[in-house]
Formats: sequence, C-alpha cells, structure tokens
Amino acid sequence: MKKLENYVSGRWITGDGDGQILLDAVTGAPIYAATTEGLDFAGALEYGRTVGNPALRKLTFHERGRRLRALATYLMGRKEEFYAISYHSGATRADAWIDIEGGIGNLFANASLRRKFPDLPWCTDGDPIGLSKGGTFMGHHILVPKEGVAVHINAYNFPVWGMLEKCAVNWLAGMPAIVKPAQMTAYLTEAVARAIIESGILPEGSLQVLCGGAGDLLDHVTSQDVVTFTGSKKTGLMLKAHKRIHEESVPFNMEADSLNCIVLGTDVAPGSPEWDLFIKEVRKEITVKAGQKCTAVRRIFAPENVLEDVYIALGKALGQTAIGNPLNEKVRMGALASTGQRDDVRKNVQQLLATAQLVYGSLDSVEVLDADAQKGAFLSPLLLLESDPFRNEAVHDIECFGPVSTVMPYKDVDDAILLSKKGKGSLCCSIVTADARIATDFVVGAATHHGRILVLNQECAKESTGHGSPLPLLVHGGPGRAGGGEEMGGTRGVKHYLQRTAVQGSPTMLTAITGTYQAGGKGKDPGVHPFRKYYEELEVGDQIVTEKRVITADDIDAFADLSGDHFYAHKKDTDFSGTMFEGQVAHGYFVLSAAAGLFVDGSDLGPVLLNYGIDELRFTKPVYPGAELTIRFTCKEKIPQDQREATDIPKGIVKWLVEMLDETGEHTGVATILTMVKRREG
Repeated sequence: MKKLENYVSGRWITGDGDGQILLDAVTGAPIYAATTEGLDFAGALEYGRTVGNPALRKLTFHERGRRLRALATYLMGRKEEFYAISYHSGATRADAWIDIEGGIGNLFANASLRRKFPDLPWCTDGDPIGLSKGGTFMGHHILVPKEGVAVHINAYNFPVWGMLEKCAVNWLAGMPAIVKPAQMTAYLTEAVARAIIESGILPEGSLQVLCGGAGDLLDHVTSQDVVTFTGSKKTGLMLKAHKRIHEESVPFNMEADSLNCIVLGTDVAPGSPEWDLFIKEVRKEITVKAGQKCTAVRRIFAPENVLEDVYIALGKALGQTAIGNPLNEKVRMGALASTGQRDDVRKNVQQLLATAQLVYGSLDSVEVLDADAQKGAFLSPLLLLESDPFRNEAVHDIECFGPVSTVMPYKDVDDAILLSKKGKGSLCCSIVTADARIATDFVVGAATHHGRILVLNQECAKESTGHGSPLPLLVHGGPGRAGGGEEMGGTRGVKHYLQRTAVQGSPTMLTAITGTYQAGGKGKDPGVHPFRKYYEELEVGDQIVTEKRVITADDIDAFADLSGDHFYAHKKDTDFSGTMFEGQVAHGYFVLSAAAGLFVDGSDLGPVLLNYGIDELRFTKPVYPGAELTIRFTCKEKIPQDQREATDIPKGIVKWLVEMLDETGEHTGVATILTMVKRREG
C-alpha cells in the first residue's frame, strides 16, 4: 500500500512504520497509509525559520500578494486532479467545490488584499500620534513579520480549504507554514501541497506538510512561532494547554466545532418567500459535506405556533436528497469521511434521543445509489425534535458532527436570543426574517455569543453566500465553545502573524523607518517639480513649497456663482453676529481648488496621468479675504499597480500630503490627494 509522503526540510520523505491505514469513505477499501514516525520535527521548524522565513520576509506585501495570485491561477489549472482524489473522502462535486475552489479562492482574495498594505516588507498600524507641542517628537506603530513558523493543525473535513485559508494569510504576512492535516483525508492535502511545491512560485521553505501525527512538534515551538488549530473542542483545549505554548507565550488560535444555530423569525409564515429560503438553507446545511462542517446548523429555532409545519416541511425537503456514491450524477449527499465517524455520530444521536425524538430519518438504515450502505460510511439525514430546550441541556452540549440537526420551539425574540446563547459560543448563526426590528433586536442581543451572524431574506438571497460560508475578508471564529479565536478577517487576519511595535522619534526619522511621510518631517528637494518625475523616480519626502496667492472677496463670489454654493458664510452682506465667523469666509472647496492651482504643474504632457481622488480632507481654519495662501506639497506614499493587460499603461498611485498654510504659517486645511503616475517605458 502506498504511503503518503511528508514534505520536510526541502524534500519529500515517508515516515517509518506501517502508519495509519486510510480508507475510501465510499467503498471502505484501504487506499493509503500515513505516518510521520522518525521525522525530525525540531529540524522542520528550524528549516522554516532559517530558510522559508528570511525568503518571505524580504519580499514586500505586494510581491507576496502577486505570488499568491500566481499560485491560485496555477492550482486552478490543476483542480480536476484534486476533484478526482476528493471523491475518496465521500464528497460530492458540490462538496468538493467548497473545499477545493473555495480554498483557492482564499489565495485570490488575499492576493487582492495586498493593496491594503504598502509596497514594503513591513507596514504601519493605525494613525501617527503626536507626542510634543513643537511637533518634533511623535510615535507610530509598525508591524513586522514574526521570525518563526505558522504551525497549522487542521481538521479532516476540509483538507484543501483548511490549509489554504490559513496559509494564504501567513504567506501574505511574510511567514512560512508547517501544515499538519488530519490523517483521515491527508491524501488530498498532500496532492495540493505537492502541486504548490512543484509550481516553484513560493520561496523554498514557505510550506512543509506532515501527513501523519504531530509527534513532538509542539515541544519545539518558540515565541516567534504561531500555532492554529481547527477541530474538536476537546483536542483544541489539550493543545492549548501544552506546556511549551505557555512557557514561550506562543500565540495560539483555536477554531472549535460549535453548536451553530438558525432562527426562523416570528414574522415568517408558511408559504412566504422567507419560509422557502429557511427550509432550503436548513436542508443545505444538513446535507452539504454530509453535515461535516464546523459551521453547519446543529440547532434550529422556530416559533412554537409553526413548529410542526417546520419539521414536516424539512422532512419533505430532506426526503428529496439522493444519497450514495458521489461519482453518480444523481447523488446530492455522499458518505461521511469514515465508518468510525459514522459510529460517533450515531452514539451522540442516541444521547440526544434521551429527551428528543426523531422526526425524520433512520439511525440504522439508509437507501443509497451506486454503493454499499454497509461498506461505505453512509448515514441518513436525521432531524430531531426537542420540545423543551430550556430544560433539556443535551441538545446545547452534544454535537453530532454529521447530517444531524434538532428543531426546537421558542415564543419571542428574547427566547430566541437566550436559546442561541445556550450553545456557549458558536462560529456562526443565522436569522431568517424580513422585519428590521426583529433582526436588530436579535443581532444586538445575540452577538456576544457568535462570531458571525447572517440575516437572510429575499432581498439578499440571490447573492448571499449562505449560513456556513466563511469569507476570507471577514472574521472566521467565535467566542466560548467555538475556541475564542479569529482567523482570516482581511487585514486583521494578516496582522495575527505580525509583531506590533511602538516606535518613537522625530517625524523625519519615522518617515525613514515607516516608508510613509510623517507630517512635520524634513522634506527633500526633488530637483524638479514632482509632477515631472516618473513613478519610480519619485521619493517619499519629495517636497515643494509654492508661491503665495492672496484670496479676495471677488474670488469667493465667483466660486459661489460657479458652484452654486451660496451658503450664508460665503456672502458679504450676511450679519455675522452670533455666528462662528468674523465675516465672509472662503469656501473650503475653493481653498482646495486654489491649492491645486498653486501646486499643479501641468503646462505640458508629463508622467502624471490623472487625479485619482482624495483620501483625507479637513478644513481647520477659516480663510477670509486678504489671506495669503501657500501650499506645502509632499510625496507621502507610493502604491504600485499591476498591468492587467499588455496594452495597459504601466503606472502607480502616488499619495501627496497637501498642507494649506496662511500668512501666519498656520494650517487652514490638510488633504491627502492621489494621482496616477506613469512609469518609464522599458
């Protein structure tokens, strides 16, 4: 029997011993063996720290992001290989799509996220903070990649998505990864990891994979490493309590399986569009991946007056689900990942049946297409009814990790909130309602116990990703039983792998360190007007101070006529008694326009292609007729742009700090404007 290989310290290697035998979930036949016995786990960590980490750290966020995009494109081109292997896990094509293309989608999403970061290996966090009256001393926070390895211990249910949704984030942050998938489905993780290594897109050492046990891996982690875990609460708590994790203060992120719920709003009646959405969503959550999702709906709360209607409608919907060999096009639900997993589900359902009753499905038999129900890990979808959810706690404590969910009654929104919280913390919950008041009351009341809440109705249904779909730019995780961690989450997720450090010094020094001009820092003589420089020629800190322009009452009148803005403060004949102003005041937008007239050099064609917009604009002091306006104009930041087509003009975005000063040297306004600037051809 073929052994899965582990990619460790730059080479593929099989472990010692027979290892764990992995079975085809549909046929029950042995397909692989997985073992990591005899591997040097300490050496793997050191390899990641000394080879992968320096290589990733020296790349900028934009360079890392472009490699993620290239890797995603490469893996998408090989997806059919992965689908063919995925069928061994009992997953249908639709199930595997979530895992395979959903995982690759995380690479694409995080590749795009690079635009939120500078073209540097590090970045700033938050706004600069002035620490002195004279402006010569300030503070800022910087974020730099940690010098260790991201260790990911993943669950069996998403062997591709589980790896890529985490690695996409740590790679963008500049950290390498060691991935330890659950052995049960590690064969699919190994196949995708092999493709990643073969691509050569990422620096060597960016990824190592252990397809067997974790051995003594955690005995060798340090404070510069990060450990994440996805799986059962019991295993997660054991890992979190590891002595080394505490001794070294190793960041540990836990995402545990939870008793997620869905609520049918009291406003929803049978036959309404929201009713149909509710039934469809619950059926999907029970049957997709045969219910083996950490986000799957385990608890269903319905108003007591429609409780019977709900479980009858759900039973009819579940009865239309064809079960069997996922290679059969008629099949809509495949097998569980293993017969052992099926046995665990049955045992947990028996505990729930001490107080609940089965209203749909059978624990002992199931009709399947194109397969043997006994040899494969097949199980009927099961719907339970718990009539007294406030008194009977088992349904809020025991999770059946399969196609199982329990429907329960509630009276009002307060009841629904209390019941949702009895799960002691979940990854996600949903409420189906068209009533904004009900939605608001529930979301605000229940949010303390859920990582994500979906409000579903016909308005968003066509484009909604559904209850159980974590999105890479939003937080995935939850409080309490769900582990208390947060994964992904856009820039938040990336920052989990970065060290935040407060830096203090002069604006000039912090400009040099952060790569972004800090107000009050010394400017650089650009030699020529900055608008005559190409993108790559511009330097952060390039600065000019313009000549003066006297603002007149006629200017203000003319701008009022041109713009149609005749606000009282801009009129000469206004009685200014009791107002904030001494007399007629210039429009803020006129001051900005006059500023542009002073700092813009566009007498002939040059590298500046267009004005791209304004990020920040504040008017800080009134400008009266007779004021002398001067502009200090400084290159603040540079952001590269990719050429999407060969015919695109090569260019980048440049941010400029525009300081509008009057004759006293005080600021009358501050803005950050953006221009699109051409690169030199060739």
